Amino acid sequence: MFAPESFVLRAIEDIKKEVVGRSIIAVSGGIDSTVAAKIASDALGSEVLAVYVDTGLMRVGEEKDVRNTLTKLGVKHKISREEALFLERLKGVTDPESKRKIIGKTFIDVFEREAKEFNARYLVQGTIAPDWIESGGGLRDTIKSHHNVGGLPKVVNLKIVEPLRDLYKDEVRQVADYYGIPKMRQPFPGPGLAVRIIGEVTKEKVDLLKRATAILESRVSALDEVPWQYFVVLLADRTTGVHGDRRVYGSTVAIRCVNSTDGMTANFTHIPLDVLSDISREITNSIPEISRVVYDVTDKPPATIEWE
Repeated sequence: MFAPESFVLRAIEDIKKEVVGRSIIAVSGGIDSTVAAKIASDALGSEVLAVYVDTGLMRVGEEKDVRNTLTKLGVKHKISREEALFLERLKGVTDPESKRKIIGKTFIDVFEREAKEFNARYLVQGTIAPDWIESGGGLRDTIKSHHNVGGLPKVVNLKIVEPLRDLYKDEVRQVADYYGIPKMRQPFPGPGLAVRIIGEVTKEKVDLLKRATAILESRVSALDEVPWQYFVVLLADRTTGVHGDRRVYGSTVAIRCVNSTDGMTANFTHIPLDVLSDISREITNSIPEISRVVYDVTDKPPATIEWE
C-alpha cells in the first residue's frame, strides 16, 4: 500500500542528494507540479524557485490560483509572461505532435533563461508515470508526446529532476492530502488550451475557448458528483446555425467529461441531459461565434482523455 509520508521523506532525501546548488521548478497550476514544488521547497528551501510560465494558453484565473496556492505553501515563486512568444511559435502549426514539441521546446527556452538569471543548474518537473508511459517510455509505442517528456528537445542545458516520476495520479493526490494542499482545479494538460484547439492556435481561438471553458467549469463544478476531468474542445469544423433570425456559420465545440483514478483509463461521464442542455444553451447564447455544441461519449481506450 502506498504510504505518502514515507514517500515524501524519501523524496526529500533523494533531492538533497541529487541537487547541489540552485534549481528552478516548473509549475503549471496542476496538482503534479504543485506537489513536486512543495517537496522540492522542503528539501532545498530558498535554493529553489518555482516558475509559472503564463503561455496565454491557460484557463481564466489560472495565474491567480497558482500564486495563491504557492504563497500558502510557502514556496518561493515568480510569474514569467510569455504569451506572445508561444503564440508566435505556434503560428501555422496544426499537427498535434508538432504543437506539443514546439511547446515543450519553448518551455525549456524560457526555463533556461530563468535558470540563468537565478544561477540554477537543475530543473525540477512534476512528471508522473502516465506522462512517460504515453510518451513511449520502456517498450511502449508513443501514444502522444507529453510536453515535459517526449516534447522536450534532445539537448537541455539543465539537469532534470523528477521526484514524482514513479507515481500515478491517485498517489499524487494522496501526497497532496498529506501536505494539506487545498483542493485544486481539475487536471489540466501542460500544453494548455493549445491541445484543445483542433488546427492552428490563434489568440482569437484561445479567447473563445477560454470563455466556453469557464461556462462549462462553472456549471459542472456545481454538480453533486463532479467528474474527474471536464473540458471543452474547439473543433476545426464550422457549421450553420441561427442567432435570432440571422443565419450564422459558426464554430463547433465538443464537451468531454470523464471519470478516472490514475489517468491511464477513463470512462465518459453520464451527465444528465437537462444539465447538458443548459450548458449548451448558455455557451451558444453567451458566445455567438459558437453555433453548435456536441458531447463526447468515448472511453479511454480507445480514445485518449484529451483530443490531441
